[in-house]
Amino acid sequence: MRLFLLPISTRRSLIYCERLSSSSPSSSSSTPAGKRSLLDRITTKASETWVAWEKDEKAPLAWKQKVTRYGNHALARIPYEEWGLKTIPALTARRRKAIEDGSEEYHITFPGLYLPQDKIPTVLKQLASERQAMHRRKMIWSVVAMPFSAPFMLIPVIPNLPFFYLVYRAWSHWKALNGSKTLEFLLAHNLPTPRPSSDLDEVYTAGLMYPTRAISRAAPRPTLTQAQDVARVVQQQTKDGADDVMVLQRWNGKLIAEQAKLPDMEIEIERAVEQVQRSLKAKERLAEEKLELEKATAAEGKTAKDVLPAEVLEKVALTEETEQAIHEKAEKVANGDGKKEV
Repeated sequence: MRLFLLPISTRRSLIYCERLSSSSPSSSSSTPAGKRSLLDRITTKASETWVAWEKDEKAPLAWKQKVTRYGNHALARIPYEEWGLKTIPALTARRRKAIEDGSEEYHITFPGLYLPQDKIPTVLKQLASERQAMHRRKMIWSVVAMPFSAPFMLIPVIPNLPFFYLVYRAWSHWKALNGSKTLEFLLAHNLPTPRPSSDLDEVYTAGLMYPTRAISRAAPRPTLTQAQDVARVVQQQTKDGADDVMVLQRWNGKLIAEQAKLPDMEIEIERAVEQVQRSLKAKERLAEEKLELEKATAAEGKTAKDVLPAEVLEKVALTEETEQAIHEKAEKVANGDGKKEV
């Protein structure tokens, strides 16, 4: 099984699993339609129907196109972490045995210059565990809410859209939950094996060096020295990890997908980049608003903190140092690098 861990920014990464081939334990992508599971057939039929609705111009008031337009907007708001976990197959009995026996290879590809290898276990552990409770809770709530959508069945012509949306969300959370459990099981068996990719380093570097995809395609491939220099600049921009900095451009998703020969990866990368960019911009706006409020409380363009007495600032600095030390200690305990003290 081939997985990809793609940093979107210096603090956030997308995990993506290559679709299984027909030789894999529970592959369905190359299985004849008559031999696929009921769930696979339903999923395929739903996708085909959605695509048909997007192109249907004959429906009254173009309601099918309107539904798909608003639906796509809603789908774009689903966290990219959920989409990534959904690409990881469920932990079937056959796959569990293959992992335990070591009869199959499981490796993860990533750009080593933009995501240090020593951080891979921590990032994967976070992706595998931090959202499990949320997916389980929202899956249950989606199922519980389904009966309450029954009155919408009375609307003529238009199908019960709230019910189908709840079904989709329940299925989506179930898929993500199963993917996280598979990843968690892999980590428990010291898998997947990290494989830094120099090709990914080049694509990431080109995306940061050039403004457009067309220029990136036409330009010579970045050298190792150039890649190292760009990665160093990115690290400097984080101010020793204090700031979160984008390392991937939206248009670069297509180049990465082409290089990996995985067309479906493109939309996952684009969605993740858009969500992380919105999040960072929202944080920047909040920081700017907070700074304006602070300046409004002091004179001569100084913030309220700037005019505090020296003894107060010393207490603040001591408190910040103590909190930082506690935070670092907690991280070491969580990662198994230290012993919990009572």
